Amino acid sequence: MEEAQRRALRRGRVRLVEGLRPEALWGPLQARGVFTSAMVEDMQSAGTRREQARQLVIDLESRGKQAFPIFLSILRDTGHGDLADMLDEGCGSPMSPPVDLRPVQLELPRERRDKSEGCLIVADSFSCAWQVYQLRADPCGHCLIFNNVNFSTDSDLSTRAGSDIDCEKLEKRFRSLCFHVRTLRNLKAQEIDLELRKLARLDHSALDCCLVVILSHGCQTSHIQFPGGIYGTDGKTIPIEKIVNYFNGSQCPSLRGKPKLFFIQACGGEQKDQGFEVDCESPQDETCRGSVESDAIPFQAPSGPVDEPDAVASLPTPGDILVSYSTFPGFVSWRDKMSGSWYVETLDSVLERYARSEDLLTMLLRVSDIVSTKGRYKQIPGCFNFLRKKFFFLCK
Repeated sequence: MEEAQRRALRRGRVRLVEGLRPEALWGPLQARGVFTSAMVEDMQSAGTRREQARQLVIDLESRGKQAFPIFLSILRDTGHGDLADMLDEGCGSPMSPPVDLRPVQLELPRERRDKSEGCLIVADSFSCAWQVYQLRADPCGHCLIFNNVNFSTDSDLSTRAGSDIDCEKLEKRFRSLCFHVRTLRNLKAQEIDLELRKLARLDHSALDCCLVVILSHGCQTSHIQFPGGIYGTDGKTIPIEKIVNYFNGSQCPSLRGKPKLFFIQACGGEQKDQGFEVDCESPQDETCRGSVESDAIPFQAPSGPVDEPDAVASLPTPGDILVSYSTFPGFVSWRDKMSGSWYVETLDSVLERYARSEDLLTMLLRVSDIVSTKGRYKQIPGCFNFLRKKFFFLCK
């Protein structure tokens, strides 16, 4: 399926879920080769009419080049002409006449699959519904934002001018992406720790994911899985690793198998990257002015033995977790006093433009690419990804 067709399906997903009558579509979709009988049974088992419709729209993206025009043809034949017109307009170009598909069931080498996991390879497309996290709840999950701006005088940490701008952008953005957003400002390390544990102890059974944003000063820390640490307003640190592990499958059972996303706007260290010359001309950016600051605090290695074998062996696997860092470990993260941090400004812009059509990892690549071109000193965001599936945001 062409990317423009996928985008049309994602942009129109809400209206399709509301308007589709799946029971009228199963027969034609199977007869014309878009889905096998096993696939239809899987989608029918999704639950309510809305859930079946949502699963149908998601699965359709993996059905090859002819699936989209056939789907439009079936929509018009079954009284869904308004939805077909919406999708046709969303593509921006006329559809070629559909040709019925003849799907072939292929076995993956050295893997045994049952019917519910069957995938079809049609044309050059290979994807399965089980490769995408299902977000059905509204709100889809909690979003907790920590915004540390002012720090105690004895901490020697400067005021983070511009952080309120970042916070306001992310509050609006994640509300538009169907999260229940709560913001906490200027918390000490112990208070941050308490709020994180309270969030992890909530019952998330009726929700589909969880999201944590931290805007603060940061530093390097000794770690096993996730690097870096963030400062409370009292100048005390909390390792990112500790924050993340509150939400793993062992500590937070109601989020098992569900995506846990962390966005960290803080320095990973004190190194300043001056970049290197490239053959092609990089985009010029004038944001590195006198108003640009970093969130860096020097790293001090702890005394005594660390990373003992027993501690490593006892850590649970961080499944379904993604931690997005504003900068590469060991380097500073830049923030403009007037417009906010490079990372959050870019993340918000990318989510606004692409959240309806692209998965999270693809969008984070865009963020990294854009941020990497800014300023005289360089910065490149990155992530530690332990997600098992693709993650697409819900869009209002």
